[in-house]
Amino acid sequence: MVEGDNMVDAEEAWAAFERRDRGWDGRVIGAVRTTGIYCKPSCPARRPLRENIEFFSDAVSALAAGYRPCLRCKPDEVARDRQAVARAVGLIERAEEPLSLTELAVSVGYAPHHFQRLFKRDLGVSPAEYARGLRSERAQDALKENGRVTDAIYDAGYQSPSGFYSDAKERLGMTPSAWRDGGRGETIRWTTFDSPLGRMLIAATARGICRLTFEESAEALRRYFPNATLVQDEGGMAGLVEGALTAIDRPAAAPDLPVDVAGTAFQEAVWRELRKIPLGETRSYAQVAAAVGKPGAVRAAGSANGQNHVAVLIPCHRVVRSDGSLGGYAGGLDRKRKLLAAEGHELGSTELPLAE
Repeated sequence: MVEGDNMVDAEEAWAAFERRDRGWDGRVIGAVRTTGIYCKPSCPARRPLRENIEFFSDAVSALAAGYRPCLRCKPDEVARDRQAVARAVGLIERAEEPLSLTELAVSVGYAPHHFQRLFKRDLGVSPAEYARGLRSERAQDALKENGRVTDAIYDAGYQSPSGFYSDAKERLGMTPSAWRDGGRGETIRWTTFDSPLGRMLIAATARGICRLTFEESAEALRRYFPNATLVQDEGGMAGLVEGALTAIDRPAAAPDLPVDVAGTAFQEAVWRELRKIPLGETRSYAQVAAAVGKPGAVRAAGSANGQNHVAVLIPCHRVVRSDGSLGGYAGGLDRKRKLLAAEGHELGSTELPLAE
């Protein structure tokens, strides 16, 4: 089955139907031979036998094959929903001033609360979060181009400096000048420690842990924050170190440690989803992509997973391949196995069952 230029595996599609995965709505259509009806994956109706269902990339293909839409899940409305979200994205990107949720929803013909849900389902973030991310990215580009914070603020679409400072604090954890200039003006404490997984580096701002990695040196940390003030800790980070060790060795007892990381809106959506994966469970890259509303962005979800700067605390080790094999891990597969074993997985092989 072909969806655009991408091959969609029929068994993955069936699995999405079995778990009624809303993230696959609009990506695949299931047509039941015995009833002549086609549905979207999240349809609440009873599932047919596997041999009685075939899959199409869109409703048009299902109609052409002689099927009719389900009156219960109304699969044809998904395409209309996606078009409305795309129109809203265009409005946000072209707007000179921030648009309210009500203004956006009315412009595309939806009730505000319903449209908020649709937008977040498709993009993994709310319209307001998308707009903030867009403004922040534009501000970053403007800062790099002209180096003037005030000019960059207004060029990016902010109505006042306070709005930019608020967004920068929420998304980046650093001031605009630090963002522009590799951490200039920011103080980052760091230390290394021995763990069951080998030597680790932990670094933190006043707001939380900004880096937790394996076998890394201060020189490597400097490459991420070339103009920050790096201070080797003399014991003040003992609580963070102890918490990190507990997360590794006794994850069920791990404390909720503060984290100070930021990325693009998509990366942050992926990282939030990783933190939702329950202890003792795993997800595939495809499941993570679907959960953030971008089921076609499996490779991008994998990249965001790999760009996680805070090992263990943002549990990218809980993401495996669709066949249950471990896949990759920045810290190496031996460490990934140990982390998963500490969380209760039996690793007699390199394969794990995926949670639905």
